[in-house]
Amino acid sequence: MNREQSLQALEDRSTRWDVLIIGGGATGLGAAVDAAARGYRTLLLEQHDFGKATSSRSTKLIHGGVRYLRQGNISLVRESLRERARLLQNAPQLTRRQSFIVPAYGVLDRAFYGVGLKLYDALSGKFSLGPSQLISREETLREMPTIQSAGLRGGVRYFDGQFDDARLLIALANTLHDLGGFAVNYVRVTRLLKEGARISGVIAQDQESGREFEIAARVVINATGVFTDAVRQLDDLASRAMVSASQGAHIVVDRRFLPGENALMVPKTKDGRVLFAIPWHGRVIIGTTDTAVRETPLEPRPFTQEIEFLLEHAKLYLATAPCEGDILSTFAGLRPLVKAGAGDATKKLSRDHTILVSNSGLVTITGGKWTTYRQMGEDVVNTAAQVGGLEARASRTHDLPLRGGSAPEIISTEVVRGFARDEMARTVEDVLSRRTRTLLLDARAAMAAAPSVAAALAAELRRDESWQRAQVESFQPLAQQHLWP
Repeated sequence: MNREQSLQALEDRSTRWDVLIIGGGATGLGAAVDAAARGYRTLLLEQHDFGKATSSRSTKLIHGGVRYLRQGNISLVRESLRERARLLQNAPQLTRRQSFIVPAYGVLDRAFYGVGLKLYDALSGKFSLGPSQLISREETLREMPTIQSAGLRGGVRYFDGQFDDARLLIALANTLHDLGGFAVNYVRVTRLLKEGARISGVIAQDQESGREFEIAARVVINATGVFTDAVRQLDDLASRAMVSASQGAHIVVDRRFLPGENALMVPKTKDGRVLFAIPWHGRVIIGTTDTAVRETPLEPRPFTQEIEFLLEHAKLYLATAPCEGDILSTFAGLRPLVKAGAGDATKKLSRDHTILVSNSGLVTITGGKWTTYRQMGEDVVNTAAQVGGLEARASRTHDLPLRGGSAPEIISTEVVRGFARDEMARTVEDVLSRRTRTLLLDARAAMAAAPSVAAALAAELRRDESWQRAQVESFQPLAQQHLWP
């Protein structure tokens, strides 16, 4: 997966792509892999780095959606459980089964949670990761020794999936290239081309060199998440907004606050959300929130009230709870939820995905969640094939293995150069945030590593010392934003 080779594929103006996808997050890459696996000539363009704004900032769970049971969305739960099993099968190197414990403090809580999770088991059917079970107060404390013991009556254990989101994006991009497709980062679509009233391709600009490309395509898919409406307005300035963005914030702390292999699940916070404390890469992630936002920056930041909310709830359930000074890093992601009417709280909006075809043939997909990315890709490519007049071909991604693994534990010069050469890493941020997860796990450690990473990248990309300095100088304030306060 070499960027220069991928750019060369854009240079041939005689090429007419079958499927051109805008957006390099989970939805876009999932659709690209599905299209290429069917044999369609496929190109994906991402304006920044793969997963920059949303798909690398999840809660790191592949889950059926326990909370959706309370909403009564049984069909979404079933679909998620099926897709969870497929992802665990197709990318075992980046996914794993994770044990969760729900503590019970009320008289009826243990029975109530147990019944709900038995329904979750039943819906899982052959895709189950193991039956849920009631556990005693003593066993709950043995499995989670740092949990609040006052008033504890026991708990319920169940199983779900966990993954590394950014590394899975790279696995999808690698798989796309293996299938003959292309994905290129730092190439921004600036215009949609039309023949008459129908979209016929795009004008795109390389964000590094400034060079423009005119690219022809039989069908264009808009898979840009929270930026969906901006691309739709390139097609039609009068198009109505369809996305309501919601921010999910997280804090990362040391494992001493939740040792062991079990994750904590709080089934209902004061605002009605589900909250998790999850072991991940030697740290604990606590999240998430659901805050409606008007702006959709590439680098979203947690709000003060979100951090306070997470610390407050951690204190309710952990005997020794983290404080602001214990936070190693913070991060926030934006969810592209489909509007359901004025005034609706984002936590009530559907996590189902929506596909829309404009009069000019722009195919837009938005909504959904990481767990169902593969099904979303299949559904949108089915639609795109009809819109583009492509030969009908069945999806092949149900059992398609994904190529690519986790990042090495130690970041050496050669490892960093490999990220640039084989995984399209172009900046210090690309390496420390998404090729490795250093920035999310420990922002101070990432700041310390920045100069050596810049030097290794410069050697591979043939950049001079001024470029190295500029990289470090731009990365430090970005990393500072992940610290708290």
